[in-house]
Amino acid sequence: MSDKQKIKSLENRIHRLNEIGMALSTESDTDKLFEMILEEAKNITNADGRTLYSKNEDGNLKFEILRNDSMNTIMGGSSNINIPFDPVKLWLDDSTPNQSNVSAYVALTGKAVNIEDAYKEDGFDFSGTKSYDEKTGYHSESFLTVPLKNHENEIIGVMQLINAQDENNKVISFDSDMQEQVESLASQGAVALTNKKLVGELKILFEAFIQLIATAIDKKSEYTGGHCSRVPVITMMLADEVAKTTTGKYKDFSMTEEDRYELYIASWLHDCGKVATPPHVVDKGTKLETIFDRIELIKTRMEIVKRDIEIDFLKRQINGSIPDFDDDYKNSMKKIDDNIKFIESCNIGGEFMKPELQQKIIEISKSKLVLGGKIQNILTDNEVRNLNIAKGTLLPEERDIINDHISITIDMLEQLPYPNNLKNIPEFAGGHHEKMDGTGYPKGLNADQMSPQAKIMAIADIYEALTAADRPYKEGKKISQAMRIMGFMKNDYHIDEDLFEIFVNSGVYKKYADEYVEQSQIDDVDHSSVLGG
Repeated sequence: MSDKQKIKSLENRIHRLNEIGMALSTESDTDKLFEMILEEAKNITNADGRTLYSKNEDGNLKFEILRNDSMNTIMGGSSNINIPFDPVKLWLDDSTPNQSNVSAYVALTGKAVNIEDAYKEDGFDFSGTKSYDEKTGYHSESFLTVPLKNHENEIIGVMQLINAQDENNKVISFDSDMQEQVESLASQGAVALTNKKLVGELKILFEAFIQLIATAIDKKSEYTGGHCSRVPVITMMLADEVAKTTTGKYKDFSMTEEDRYELYIASWLHDCGKVATPPHVVDKGTKLETIFDRIELIKTRMEIVKRDIEIDFLKRQINGSIPDFDDDYKNSMKKIDDNIKFIESCNIGGEFMKPELQQKIIEISKSKLVLGGKIQNILTDNEVRNLNIAKGTLLPEERDIINDHISITIDMLEQLPYPNNLKNIPEFAGGHHEKMDGTGYPKGLNADQMSPQAKIMAIADIYEALTAADRPYKEGKKISQAMRIMGFMKNDYHIDEDLFEIFVNSGVYKKYADEYVEQSQIDDVDHSSVLGG
């Protein structure tokens, strides 16, 4: 070969290694990575047999891919055919290194081994190979076994090639040029595999951290425990059904695996702003609750009033002004007891408090008692205001604090340096309280300003909240009630009509309920009634 030909050959080799390096670096599937490495090794050496091992957690060599062209053997990798061989032990039972097995030796030492003829080799134990040849009629001759070393010079696997062949498919030995190219390929493959592993491990860590935050938020409140982990379930169920639809407004909606992952992460983070919400507001299970339920203070005051009345009657009896406890005393005591029961019932909170009940609270509040020598009303202005909350247990300013969690969520999420495939997380997670008519919060976005993913999450968030059995002042609704309420919300343009129709007709609501909702809440849903058909 002339110098010019040698230079050309070297240029071609470098060009090919660059090509395979780029291909390896962009492949995300591990099995395909393994197969690409072995396929390129075949291109270099025309090896008839090829095996790739990975070093497993036990420190042994696990068979990942096994190929033999003349034996038509295809196992492991994307073939989905299991390799029926145990991993190669690197250490024997007596804790000595297994240096008799050539693959184990390479994994232990990091040195490549090139054997011209296994039947003439006495440095390694090829009894297993010879037994295989005897059973199958194959003849294993030349072997090239090289380590896969990552950027930290750690052995992460081993590649073994058997029976290099010339252009006439005659078995030849692996020459030094082949070995050099295969070792270079193994190095590139190891780096690609390590990078993929590192990316995978970082992804797992990222997800675990996100779920840790969500779990902490759920644990923060006994009343909303599980919400952050249940919303992603409904979100992904509905998103997958929307992606399947072939008609209507969302017929062109589709998601890649990266798109699904982005939505999945966003759904886990949709309430992350609640880390800044005061627990006594989130957990306000009764109207009078702050750090503790102030109903006990009111009951104590009522008991003081009863005591004062009793003392007054006793004094009058001693003075002879009354012969015995009269009906006025009994009626006064009964009135106080009735007031206590009434206040306790109002304290619970509910769907609606009638104006006449609110007026009764005001009248009761004007009753007097003496504390510390001072006359004061039985109820403070703040207690009256709380007891007269018309719906639920929260004052308007407390509701604002709760609602502000979404603004905090957006602020937190917008500060994170996302990779390109996760850049939409703030919009997806931050839009689940917006409404199609623009009356939602925090930005007042309308349907045209929202992504399908944010609209999907809005439906998921509402359905979980309606069916949850752990809310402060109400039991989880039956799914028929929840769906009826959501039907009204659809009619009022609060949720997306087309997405809700898919939610109903696909049965997502039922699939979720079967696994996550109390059995007593599950009943039949009239689709036509819910959808207004």
